[in-house]
Amino acid sequence: MLVSSKCIRALPTRWIASRCLLHTLRNEPPLRSNHVFPRSPRVPNNRGAKRKASAKLDELPQGTIPLEPLALEDQEPALPTVLLQARSNMRKFENCVLLTRVGGFYELYFEHADEFGPLLNLKVAPKSTGPRTNPVIVSMAGFPFFQLDRYLKILVQDLNRYVAIAEEFRNDPSGKVKAGGLLNDRKVTRIITPGTLIDENFMDPFTNNYVLAIHAGDNSQELSQDQEMENDPPISPQQSDIPVGLAWLDLSTGHFFTQFTTLSSLPSFLSRIGPREIVLDEDLQASKDHGIFTVLAEDRHLITYCNPPEVKSIKDWSPMLESPITTRIANDFTPEEEAAGSTLLQYIGERLQGSNTKLQPPTRQLDMMAIDKNTMRALEIKKTMRDDLTTGSLLHVIRRTVTKGGARLLDNWLSSPSTSLDVINYRLELVTHMLHDELLRERIIILLKRSYDSHRLLQKFAFGRGDPDDMLGLASTVHATQELVTTLIQDSSEEDCIRNMAARINLDGPSELASRIKAAIDEEGIVQQHMMEDGEVGDIQALAEAIVTSEGSREDANILPKKKKKPTGLREYYSDDNEAWIMKPVASPTLEGLHKDLAKLGTEKATLAEDLKTRLEASTLTLRFTPGLGHICHVKGKDIKRDLAEGRRVSSSRSTSSFHHPEWTNLGGRLDRCRDRIRAEEQRVFRDLREHVIHNIVKLRRNAVVLDELDIASSFATLAAEKGWTRPILNNSTTHKIIGGRHPTVEGGLEVEGRTFTTNDCFVGDSQKIWLVTGPNMAGKSTFLRQNALITILAQVGSYVPASYAELGIVDQIFSRVGSADNLYRDQSTFMVEMLETATILKHATPRSFVVMDEIGRGTTPADGTAVAFACLHHLYHVNKCRTLFATHFHGLADMAREEDMQGVGCYCTDVEQNGAAFRYVHKLREGVNRQSHALKVARLAGLPEEAIVVARKVLERNGGSV
Repeated sequence: MLVSSKCIRALPTRWIASRCLLHTLRNEPPLRSNHVFPRSPRVPNNRGAKRKASAKLDELPQGTIPLEPLALEDQEPALPTVLLQARSNMRKFENCVLLTRVGGFYELYFEHADEFGPLLNLKVAPKSTGPRTNPVIVSMAGFPFFQLDRYLKILVQDLNRYVAIAEEFRNDPSGKVKAGGLLNDRKVTRIITPGTLIDENFMDPFTNNYVLAIHAGDNSQELSQDQEMENDPPISPQQSDIPVGLAWLDLSTGHFFTQFTTLSSLPSFLSRIGPREIVLDEDLQASKDHGIFTVLAEDRHLITYCNPPEVKSIKDWSPMLESPITTRIANDFTPEEEAAGSTLLQYIGERLQGSNTKLQPPTRQLDMMAIDKNTMRALEIKKTMRDDLTTGSLLHVIRRTVTKGGARLLDNWLSSPSTSLDVINYRLELVTHMLHDELLRERIIILLKRSYDSHRLLQKFAFGRGDPDDMLGLASTVHATQELVTTLIQDSSEEDCIRNMAARINLDGPSELASRIKAAIDEEGIVQQHMMEDGEVGDIQALAEAIVTSEGSREDANILPKKKKKPTGLREYYSDDNEAWIMKPVASPTLEGLHKDLAKLGTEKATLAEDLKTRLEASTLTLRFTPGLGHICHVKGKDIKRDLAEGRRVSSSRSTSSFHHPEWTNLGGRLDRCRDRIRAEEQRVFRDLREHVIHNIVKLRRNAVVLDELDIASSFATLAAEKGWTRPILNNSTTHKIIGGRHPTVEGGLEVEGRTFTTNDCFVGDSQKIWLVTGPNMAGKSTFLRQNALITILAQVGSYVPASYAELGIVDQIFSRVGSADNLYRDQSTFMVEMLETATILKHATPRSFVVMDEIGRGTTPADGTAVAFACLHHLYHVNKCRTLFATHFHGLADMAREEDMQGVGCYCTDVEQNGAAFRYVHKLREGVNRQSHALKVARLAGLPEEAIVVARKVLERNGGSV
């Protein structure tokens, strides 16, 4: 049977598919419900006035008219709207885990439920949907909305996954009543990644959460054939000078930084910044031989690729900044910094899905000491080498801060100590004054404890977030700041540093803001609301368990057993006369008038209730509201049998009865309208307060920085008082003069055990540029090396130091080659790792650097090791000319240095005191060379079998060594 094209257009798809079998004539997919007939390429595609055809007959398509591949209507059963929306969002954000908001829950569907449900310890239930004749089983899992942070932590922080949040949005009311109209639409409002956290509760309050964008120059230099090797060096010489632009920010505080560097210096910046996520141009994926991947692979950073934007002018960044960048500052940016900044801001905009973003203008961190990642790890500045924990690190030992902002700033200072004499001395002056004035220090600490995390609070308001609790926290911080200023001014008669701190705080606008907040927001009402919310948690959790267990949807909740719980809806809440307002009535004239109206209506309600009790002779009558029945009169007991002529009964049971009464219905409606108007006015007042915060945000941020610095200064003073530390003297020389130096973390551990730390002096950099340190194992050589590096860092941070006296020349870089391990990821042996670290030091150390090297040349034969160790010693002496502490077991290095007339190499050693079979380590350094390492003593202490010790002694004696 033949069917014309006109008939095909008019007939249903299913009829066409079954009768004409057009979908089986060619090797094409089935038809879709909408037929599309392709036009001939020779026929114009525009429509206009009728005209004669210009195409010849033989040019027109002949035979069967080709049809575009179409799908049958019943090929796949229809899914509920929420599942269709979820599937659409999963396709759009295919690299994200999708969490879809459905009422009071967030849900995962399809393969996301199967894959991530078990990882989140959620029960995955199969849900049957679609027509009964052809149902579809869809996997689902979910959790209550108030547990979002808990599961985001697992997905984002623990599993390093990207999460797309699809929230519910009410559709236009007119669309709900149309055929197929949707009550809610679900749109992705934010994509959460490890580097784009804003105010999630699981964020570490003591460290910044940075996302870093890197723009690297062209990888123009290729390795020559003779330079290629199986174990490539971290960066080839040809790539080391590739220009690199950096831009990083913390969305939770709004801090935004840029920097220009080179590829060879990138590892140091990565160590200092500690990014949670790194963003690269997508174009770099095609250049896998680029040196940047070698650098990033070392610590296996999380990398996200972003479509490269058109490099915008820095002035075009203004919409995302709270204040514009001045022309003078903009002119200082390099093209690489501009490119990195543009990439970062584009990435942030995509992740926030168009949300309002206000960041601080970008700044550069200048005059900073460089500490590479190997040194950061070896010196255990922020984490221990063994356990990778903060406990036991330098940061853990010295942190006495009482505010979260102060803790984060201290973390940053330790990562990048200052090289500016003015900055360092200013910080030390402040610490000194607080150390000597204990009452001032205690008063400052008390006031700081009353402040809140201003940086993160302000950033929440900058994003249009923030709630009344945050507003009250901000007001409390401003009031604490006011008292701080008063305290500082009263104490600033002699000290310029105290006067300067007080002068940096601007309270002109913030004071008025804090007064408005305190006068407007009802703290008791907020506490009452929190109590209600806490009461709901258990009920919603039980509901979630029941829904998933019954393999139903959230819409099935109405069939589940209900238990009496605290009111959750607005009207249900107010029916018990349990209003909890977030604003005081005096917050605005309108609000005050509305509360008076509400009080009058409450009086009318009480009067009406008594009147109805009398008229209807029903002593148990109460006036109530329920979501299902509206405003009702409720009676119980004997009163249910009374003839209620004035009302219409709507519900009854054996013991209670409910009915509508026109007077209560009318009054109840007026009460509801009044309460709605109060809520609307409260929101208007809160929005006005939020705008006031934004208007003062720059001043508030600057004040917060001063509080952070005061926190660190008072904590350093407290630390110095506790530990008996000394103020260091900083100058522009290249010498170290430390008397009675101690290791800050080791000393604390010994104190716990009731033992005393042995102090040591260090005079390196003057007549002796290098100290060659020898001595037995376990006698403290490595501790001595580390403690002098840590004293240097503490001094340039602005802290007192663990020493009797310390006079230090400013250090631009600290390098530490102490302790190594295999790098199995890059197939590198311990010796290879050691040589790579050593090469970095020899290439980058300057005359102003400070280098500590421990046991260079180990891991190979003694002859080779000695040769490598002396070559490094020779290079440091003649080329780098920097202050160096060089510990070794190759005692012949001292002889070789003397033979080479290296008079600037001083020899010092630790020792062992023998008393018969007993011995003890002498940790005090003395001048000279100790040519015995006493390895067998350490072996016996470690518990080696005596038989093994005997054999080792024989071998050592046979080779001419000393036991």
